[in-house]
Amino acid sequence: MKPFPASQIRNVAVVGHNSVGKTTLVSSCLYTSGAVNRLGRVEDGTAPTDFDPDEIERKISIGNAIAHAEWNKAKINFIDTPGYGIFVTEAFMGIRAADAALVVVDGVAGVEVQTEKVWKFAEAQGIPRMIVLSRMDRERSDFERSLETLEKKLDQHCVPIQIPIGKEKEFRGVIDLVAMKMLTWNDAGKVTVAEIPPSEAERAKEWHEKLLEKVAEGDDTLMERYFEQGGLSEEDVHEGLRREVHAHAIFPVLLCAASRSIGSSSVLDDIVDLMPSPEGRTTSAVLRQSGQTTEWKIDEKAPAAAFVFKTFSDAFSGRITALRIYSGKLKSDGTYRNISRDADERLGGLFLLQGKEHIPVPEALAGDIVAVAKLKDTRTGDTIGVKDLAVTFPAVALPESAIAFAIEGKAKGDEDKIGTALHKIIEEDPSLHFQRDEATKEFHLSGNGQLHVEIIVARLRKRYGVEVILHPPKVPYRETITRKADGHGRHKKQTGGHGQFADCKISMEPLARGGDFEYVDEIFGGAIPRGYIPAIEKGIQEARKRGFLAGFPVVDFRVRLKDGQYHDVDSSEMAFKIAGSLAWKQAMELARPTILEPIMTVQVYCPQEYLGDIMGDLNSRRGRVQGMDTEGDVQVIKANVPMAEMLSYEQTLRSITQGRGSYHMEFDHYDEVPRPIQEKIIEKSRAEKKGPVEAEA
Repeated sequence: MKPFPASQIRNVAVVGHNSVGKTTLVSSCLYTSGAVNRLGRVEDGTAPTDFDPDEIERKISIGNAIAHAEWNKAKINFIDTPGYGIFVTEAFMGIRAADAALVVVDGVAGVEVQTEKVWKFAEAQGIPRMIVLSRMDRERSDFERSLETLEKKLDQHCVPIQIPIGKEKEFRGVIDLVAMKMLTWNDAGKVTVAEIPPSEAERAKEWHEKLLEKVAEGDDTLMERYFEQGGLSEEDVHEGLRREVHAHAIFPVLLCAASRSIGSSSVLDDIVDLMPSPEGRTTSAVLRQSGQTTEWKIDEKAPAAAFVFKTFSDAFSGRITALRIYSGKLKSDGTYRNISRDADERLGGLFLLQGKEHIPVPEALAGDIVAVAKLKDTRTGDTIGVKDLAVTFPAVALPESAIAFAIEGKAKGDEDKIGTALHKIIEEDPSLHFQRDEATKEFHLSGNGQLHVEIIVARLRKRYGVEVILHPPKVPYRETITRKADGHGRHKKQTGGHGQFADCKISMEPLARGGDFEYVDEIFGGAIPRGYIPAIEKGIQEARKRGFLAGFPVVDFRVRLKDGQYHDVDSSEMAFKIAGSLAWKQAMELARPTILEPIMTVQVYCPQEYLGDIMGDLNSRRGRVQGMDTEGDVQVIKANVPMAEMLSYEQTLRSITQGRGSYHMEFDHYDEVPRPIQEKIIEKSRAEKKGPVEAEA
């Protein structure tokens, strides 16, 4: 296949909320263009861009998938992104690699939470957007209601360039408001162009006038022509619309029923005609020497430079790396430099991705998307190019993990296998975290939600044959003190030869939340030599990390070292370290210790009809509602809820709202745990320390 120049390429991220029909729309566009020979469907696992076994089983998109179509002498690269909030990093990476976004909105539900998130990210990336109202043939689909949510939640400049013919099951086509023609599609996706019937003429004229006004607003010449002639030619409308789309001044709205291929050819037409090519565009880059941000022009004649926006595993080819070429050209079997990791990489055979299919190509030019297999050191977010490339391309900032599970192998000795397998999976999904908790000696797997972690566990089993057990996430409780107290630590031990002696007196007092720990030396007159004072702090530090009540780190207190004694021969750093821990323990007994728990700021998004049930559920979780907002048809509840009460919230919310609700959670502050709950925490901690045999005895 001959490489396409940048002027003939359109890189489009297909984004939106989950279950709005993004993958079906991409399948329909590929089928209509002739890129595939059948209309793939999510329901039966034949969609070209949902090919991962977990995606087929769960009938959802989990990662970005790339496919391409040739249409009207242009090459369209589709990046089909996931819609679930737990995979939002994937969607952001897809937008990062694109020059435009095709925002898919359900014609029944209208704009939903995830759509707003990806819209804002695309806006921050400075890329034009086009909107497709999908599933217009479904029951309760409504064009004007959906358009109202677009204007309220996304932008007032969401402008229809089509209006529907028929409603719900009777939806069979559109009126093109630019050409002022009626378009209808048959079951094979073939379009018929006809004159607008008299019954639709008045409605079409009304919407056409609205479009003309919007287009004319952005150009003084067109505005004058509009007033002088009382209208604009089709060519004027098309050129003005294209200019306004590139300037982010108009966001065209199209209609489709992709499962029946209604509207797909129009989507393809308008991607080519209205969306920008990469030619002459710039992207953000970081200068290697100074670290300053600059703009990098997409230019075939510039040095080769590409950004890694996706890494995934293939059963036959191993690790696949997807690259967006920002300048120059990449050639098969060429050697390039991973600028991010300062390592050479030999690119084997380059290929284009058509879902899971690979189409070999000898080279690819600036602006295109290409893939390569089995790179040694390259990971998602890296920059590849010529050896002396002066810039790197910044990756998407990853969100903090929302939930963590303790993970262990079903079989003893599987720790190394788990670590190796998870390392490979994290190469594909950098939003995962796997680490060992030094305090509990457990391995923790962190992700963006319970479903996210469950999918990873399934991959461990299917891909790598590793069976694991997940334990409920441990809440990071803390302990603290509530009043001042003094402590005296004396360590004296006589053995053959030198003995051990150290004596210290301390005073402890509470600090404000977030104060962690302070150590103040108030020794005067040499009561304790300077060389031993750090050892006392070390003993206190080690003791506080082990906890006092239930084994959780003690925070938010200050220790003042007041006095002490030493022996010229028997004193040592170790002796004073022990004395410091003894003084701390005595003071803790008198300082009225208590347990703190993390309080999360939670925002719940739900339809009005579920508001009462959700409020009741939050109250049952010790939540404190801070306020409520209305965003179109969606209610937003803001509350502070203890983390311990939110561990099972994802499943509960899904059950209450029938999958229509979503939530966002982040840490806010620590607060004291109610006494009855503290007693249960302490009792559980003591039982765990005793172990099962001793506990039974």
